[in-house]
Amino acid sequence: MPGNDGAERVRALVVDDEKEVADAYALRLRGHCEVETAYGGEEALSLVDDVPIDVVLLDRHMPGMSGDDVLTELVERGFYGRVVMVTAVDPGFEVLELPFDDYLCKPVDREDVRAVVDQQRQILAYETLGEFFSAEAKRAVLEAETSSERRRDHEGYAEVAERAEQLERRAQRLLSDDSILAQFDRIEREVV
Repeated sequence: MPGNDGAERVRALVVDDEKEVADAYALRLRGHCEVETAYGGEEALSLVDDVPIDVVLLDRHMPGMSGDDVLTELVERGFYGRVVMVTAVDPGFEVLELPFDDYLCKPVDREDVRAVVDQQRQILAYETLGEFFSAEAKRAVLEAETSSERRRDHEGYAEVAERAEQLERRAQRLLSDDSILAQFDRIEREVV
């Protein structure tokens, strides 16, 4: 989405063992979002560990570590993002067992690759927003009902406060209109 601040800040990772293919998809996304490329499964996992990634565009058929293996590893690592298989492998019923979020058959044109990133960004934004509201509600009610000394000494409170801050930053980055975040503060949580 040109002009959409949220879409321009989404972080995509293109994973394909064919360098020309990965680079072509990255080029199609240039100027639309932040984009990283990886030319194999191990490299992709290393990047996901080092750089916050929102959407992974993942080839299924790669030598060494296949896209299916990368997908399994992402799930085991608790990857918090969306995964789109972008592949020439014709899907069969085995896809019912794979935990991807979308599946595109190659070749994928510029508009479709951008549209899928936008769609997955929006889904991730709302998932993040829901998690933020949950964490922030816990933080806000404890702040309203307990003393700062009790909160300061409670490890669980510190964890939920930190998680709420992380989720808020990510939601602000992903949402095209982050004014919905302000709506949370309009609710009174203090017991009268």
